[in-house]
Amino acid sequence: MIEVYDTTLRDGMQGEGMSLSVAEKLRVAHKLDQLGVDVIEAGFPSSNPKELELFKLLAAEDLSHAQIAAFGMTRRRDVSAAEDPALQILADCFAPVTTIVGKSWSLHLEKVVKVSREENVAMISDSVRFLRGAGKRVIYDAEHFFDAYAEDREYAIACVLAAAQAGADTVVLCDTNGGSLPGDVEGAVQQVRAALPAEVRVGIHCHDDAGVGVANSLAAVQAGATQVQGTMNGYGERCGNANLTTVIPNLALKLGQETSVDLTSLTTTSGFFNEILNLTPNADQPYVGRNAFAHKGGMHVAGVNADPATFEHIDPALVGNQREVLVSELSGKGTILSHASRAGIHVDDATAQHVLEEVKEREHQGYHYEAADGSLELLLRKETGDYQPLFVLESWRVIVEKRADDRVETEATVKLWAPPAEPKRYVRTAEGNGPINALDAALRLALVEIYPDLAEIELANFKVRILDGNHGTEAITRVLLDSHAGGREWGAVGVSPNVIEASWEALLDSLEYGMQARKLTEA
Repeated sequence: MIEVYDTTLRDGMQGEGMSLSVAEKLRVAHKLDQLGVDVIEAGFPSSNPKELELFKLLAAEDLSHAQIAAFGMTRRRDVSAAEDPALQILADCFAPVTTIVGKSWSLHLEKVVKVSREENVAMISDSVRFLRGAGKRVIYDAEHFFDAYAEDREYAIACVLAAAQAGADTVVLCDTNGGSLPGDVEGAVQQVRAALPAEVRVGIHCHDDAGVGVANSLAAVQAGATQVQGTMNGYGERCGNANLTTVIPNLALKLGQETSVDLTSLTTTSGFFNEILNLTPNADQPYVGRNAFAHKGGMHVAGVNADPATFEHIDPALVGNQREVLVSELSGKGTILSHASRAGIHVDDATAQHVLEEVKEREHQGYHYEAADGSLELLLRKETGDYQPLFVLESWRVIVEKRADDRVETEATVKLWAPPAEPKRYVRTAEGNGPINALDAALRLALVEIYPDLAEIELANFKVRILDGNHGTEAITRVLLDSHAGGREWGAVGVSPNVIEASWEALLDSLEYGMQARKLTEA
C-alpha cells in the first residue's frame, strides 16, 4: 500500500498568490479526507496566528480516514530538544503525526545552519527521539537529499539512518530544488532502502523545477519508496510540487500500486481546489483536465467512435472525467454524429455532412466551435428543425456617454417579440458596466417575465480575440462566452467586425442554449 501524503496546505500555499482563510483550510482538509488521502500536512502550528487557529479547530474535527500532520524543524543548534520552543509546540499539538525537516547537504550546514556534520546528526537524532517520547509518529523529511547524496552519499545516508535509529518510522527523501532526474532518484532510493531497517518506510517528496516531479516520484516508488508526497494540481513555490492528481492515477493504473484514494473523485477534487483558490483550471492537465480526453482530429474521432481504446490510454470514468469530442475544421462527420448523439438529436449522414461543411466554412470566417459547445448544439438543432427561438428581435441599441465629471455611462435598449408562438412586444432599457453588460441586463429584463429560469444562467467568462491584426479597429473579432447553471457549463461564440455585435451573438447563443439544453421551455 502506497501512503499518500498531501502537502497542499503548506507547500502548496507557498505558490504565488495562494491564500486560504482558516475556514477554507478546514474545507480543504475535509475534501482531502473524503478523497482518501492518508496524511494531510496542515502546516506549522507555531508559525502564525492563522495556523494556530487552524490547529485548534482541526483538533475538534472528526476525519474519517486521514491523519493530520504538524510540520516543524529539527532543534536549533546549542539547544536541547526539550528546551526548543518549536519542538515543544509540536509535542503538545493534538496532531498524531509530526513531520520535521532537517539538513544533510554540507552547503546548507556551512552557509545556513552553520553547524558541524556531527552536530547536525545529533540535531536530527535528538529531535526525532524527543517527539517519539511525546507519543508522536515521526516523519523525517531530508531536505535537499539528492544534492547531498550526489556530493557525499555516505553522509547523506548517515543523516536519514540517524533519524530511523532515533525512532522515525518514515524517512522522506526530498528533491527540494527540483533539479534531479529519474535515474538519479531511482539509484539513491535503492541505496537508502538497502541501508535502512525493513520496517522503516521510505518516502519521496519532489518539486517540479526540472519538469519531472511526477516522473521522479514514480521512479522512487519503483525503487522501493512506499510514501509519496505532493500537492493537488501541483501547486507550490517556483514551478510547484509533484502533482498528486497525476501521480496517484499513475501509481494505481500504470504501476498497479494500491492506494486509499478514490480515483473516481479525482477530477471533481481537482476542480474544487481550483474553485476555492480562484484559479483558472489547466485544461490540459493529465487525467483531470477538461482536455485530457478531448479528441479533435477526424481520424482520432473516428477511432474513438469505433473503440475508445484506439486513442485513450484509460477509460476517463476511472478518474471521474469524461470524453470530449471537439469540433473544428479538422473534424470528420463522426465528430458531428457524436455530438448529436450526446445531445439527443437525431442526425442522418446527409445532415451530419451538411453541418460539417457549415462548421468548416464558419471556422474559416473565425468561429471557434471547439470551445463553444452551446453554439454548436444550437447549430445542430437549427439544421434538424429541432429549434425554437426564445424571441423575435425587432432591434437593439447601445448608448455610451462620457460625462463632464469623467463618468462613463452605458445604456442599452432592446425591442423584441416573445414568445414566438403568441408574440407580445417588449421594450426594455437597462444600464450596465459597459455595452455588453447593459445589453445582457436589458435582454433579461425583457425575457425573464416569460422565462424566469433565465435568472439562473450566469456568465462566467468573457474573452475577446482579434482575428486579423492588420486591420486595427476594423478587425474581425471573436467573442467567447462561458456560462453555467445547475452544475453545467457551456461555451458560446460570436464573430463580427463589430465587437458588440459579436458579443450579442455569443450572448444569445449562451442564453438560448442554457434554456434549450435544460429543457426550461416547452419548445
